[in-house]
Amino acid sequence: MAEQGTLDPRTPVLVGAGQVTCPLVAGEDLTARAEPVALMARALEAAADDAGGPAGRRLLQRATSIRVLVPLSWRYVDPGSLVAEHLGISPAESVLTAIGGNGPQSVVNQSGAAIAAGKLDVVLVTGAECIATRIAARRDAERPVLPWSTQPDTTPLPVPMGTDRVPVTDFELARGLDRPLRVYPLFENALRHVAGRSMPEHTAAVAALWSRFSAVAAGNPFAWSQQALGADDIATVAPENRMISFPYPKRMNAYDRVDQGAALILCSLEAALAAGVARDRLVFPVTGTDANDHWFLTHRADLHSSPAIRVAGSRALELAGLGVDDLAHVDLYSCFPCAVQIAAAELGITLDDPGRSLTVTGGLAFAGGPGNNYVTHSIATMAQRLRDQPDATGLVTGLGWYSTKHSVGLWSASPPASGFRHDTPQAAVDALPQCAPAGDYEGEAVVETYTVVHDAAGDPELGILALRTADGRRTWANTADADTLAGLEAEEGCGRSARVLAGARADLR
Repeated sequence: MAEQGTLDPRTPVLVGAGQVTCPLVAGEDLTARAEPVALMARALEAAADDAGGPAGRRLLQRATSIRVLVPLSWRYVDPGSLVAEHLGISPAESVLTAIGGNGPQSVVNQSGAAIAAGKLDVVLVTGAECIATRIAARRDAERPVLPWSTQPDTTPLPVPMGTDRVPVTDFELARGLDRPLRVYPLFENALRHVAGRSMPEHTAAVAALWSRFSAVAAGNPFAWSQQALGADDIATVAPENRMISFPYPKRMNAYDRVDQGAALILCSLEAALAAGVARDRLVFPVTGTDANDHWFLTHRADLHSSPAIRVAGSRALELAGLGVDDLAHVDLYSCFPCAVQIAAAELGITLDDPGRSLTVTGGLAFAGGPGNNYVTHSIATMAQRLRDQPDATGLVTGLGWYSTKHSVGLWSASPPASGFRHDTPQAAVDALPQCAPAGDYEGEAVVETYTVVHDAAGDPELGILALRTADGRRTWANTADADTLAGLEAEEGCGRSARVLAGARADLR
């Protein structure tokens, strides 16, 4: 790491990080609760305070770009312009990202590169969700109308950022692969099978991992849930922890019914010092990388790994001249337990290292899963960890869609000797083997992985199966047979023989 006095003045630096969590209060007026753009503005004000108050507010006024993680709880044409209005600022550029939990770190990577190149000077990154309020209003007997901001369709569109592409093929969609809570369980069951664990053994290991995450959330003042849960509380299916999609009960899923916002102020070192930011507030993006796995699930070589995380992670470490053992703090994207397990395996990080947690926040199941904006919270939390330990390096990962889009960032309160370095090693991922689709295949196959989707009452209603043909191609099929669904949750289904019938129906042997 370099001395700050010898750094290029264009070196990008994070100077302020803010978080806002607004729990629901019984009996409160829901129409008086903040909407998403208001939470974004509050988070930016908190980030300005974090940067030193007056110095942070000077940087808000100097912002050249405001970059918003697209909210899911309310549609705005250009949320960045509304946030700017709340703050009384006039950035020249308003940006809106594509959907994806990789977005915050990816925005940092692109913003850092633009700052280093002299294309931008001060960048505001923010996002927020108010899904808790939306659901509370929908369930309220009075059906209150939330007076949230609307913009006419003639509002100038913001600058788009990120890859905006449908996440699944029509064939995958027709088989029920239409949301994360149906897809990630496929990865988890595949992981169990490859590991050679029994169902009870694997459930116990996953629940223990998630229990450790909940313990971190219990100490996080911005966490939505600050209750440390034991492994049994997480693994045991009960009315308050119903099965969602096997093998995941509710507490193993990201919890998105939150009202949370977070924001970052990024700028050049020159702008930070000119504004009067104290040097002990500076946190440096060291390296950043972005890559996608083979886009569609059908084409992936297997359903238990992520070459893109491996390639992007190793490249980020290589650019920094560091190894995995040099990382003091880690936050792996944690929408579901399989995401953490896959990332840890690809990066060479031990799951149960007593000296290094795999989350700084508590993860999306406990700290909160505010749509596309979780990683803004993890970066904000990581920044404080690194200020407290200036010589340490932290790793943050982000993930979008179905373990599809990946972003990796290394951070430190000590400046990087070579300045911020960014790479997109996509060609290395694209060159890796793909699986051929079998399409509307009928005939004998072997179950590669599967899940059993449960309804709102907790009863099994649909089986989704990935199957491989004798020549290695992949297809998808469904079953709704009650005995088959019960059997798939009682005994290992991976590796079983099946016959795929007309209409993509699976008859398991």
